[in-house]
Amino acid sequence: MKKIFSALLLVMAIFTFAFNRPVLAADAVKGSKIFTANCVSCHVGGKNLVQANKTLKKDALEKYGMYSADAIITQVTKGKNAMPAFKGRLKPEQIEDVAAYVLEQADKGWK
Repeated sequence: MKKIFSALLLVMAIFTFAFNRPVLAADAVKGSKIFTANCVSCHVGGKNLVQANKTLKKDALEKYGMYSADAIITQVTKGKNAMPAFKGRLKPEQIEDVAAYVLEQADKGWK
């Protein structure tokens, strides 16, 4: 029984790491370029020109439960309220790169 359980865990680990692109592989430098081309018109300097209180600054991201790559990826992919969905406009890898850039800038205070 232990051998079956161990084998099952090994197979699950292989599938988890072999077929899922880890968010840690996201590229904030590429994300910067994508952000500039697609997001800066509403989010210049980490601001939000549509809903002023929902900025991309760290404190606002934390307040609204958006301070994670997964949350940002979901928001950019699906859109919400006034924000359009970028699924179909951007590839999943590009959205991951944007999330990495946003988090990096939030940590730096958008300087």
